Amino acid sequence: MNVAIIPARGGSKRIKKKNIRLFCGQPIITYSIQQAIKSGVFDRIIVSTDDDEIATIAKSYGAEVPFKRPKELSGDIVGTVDVVNHAVNWLQENGESVDYICCIYATAPFVRAKDIKIGLERLVTSEKIFSFTVTTFPFPIQRALRINNQEQLEAIWPENIEKRSQDLEETYHDAGQFYWGKSVGFLEKYSMFSSQSIPIILPRTIVQDIDTEEDWSRAELMFKVLNL
Repeated sequence: MNVAIIPARGGSKRIKKKNIRLFCGQPIITYSIQQAIKSGVFDRIIVSTDDDEIATIAKSYGAEVPFKRPKELSGDIVGTVDVVNHAVNWLQENGESVDYICCIYATAPFVRAKDIKIGLERLVTSEKIFSFTVTTFPFPIQRALRINNQEQLEAIWPENIEKRSQDLEETYHDAGQFYWGKSVGFLEKYSMFSSQSIPIILPRTIVQDIDTEEDWSRAELMFKVLNL
């Protein structure tokens, strides 16, 4: 069985009610639910939440909320893997055999059904444990600067400052959309950011972290331009 787990706690601090705030006209979590449904690869699409309002919205858009997330897994410092681990254990305790799990973030309005499908296909045909989305940094990180205690600029890697961009290795970062994994990977908490994972490379035009009001505004402008 293939299961989508969408973590969505109710206590977001930086952006109030972040997981159900309206994004271009609809609660932001609903984009993840809709694309999961559209992908056609899931037997169950479950939202893990501690919040009744989130649960009601999630169910109205076609997701399941078969349990309420425990309070100890709803704090600021609880990791995604722990939340997914809890959901998978709940499924197994209720007689379900889970093969592949996809954790889809609730605030990922750019997630696409076709990428979800590609992530599963690449994982199934490999010997790896995980597959997840990444994208390139827009500027060579090897030429990064810091501001020191004297408020002066300095190069983190001075040896790279004079090098041309094209002579430096291209680097990637987590796109923060979805994470496919074999059940053992989540249950045993294997390292995801390692050679055990396959990258699903996305264009930067559909990647945007949403952690601040500025991020939110930028993401809505991008979404409208792309006409998604």
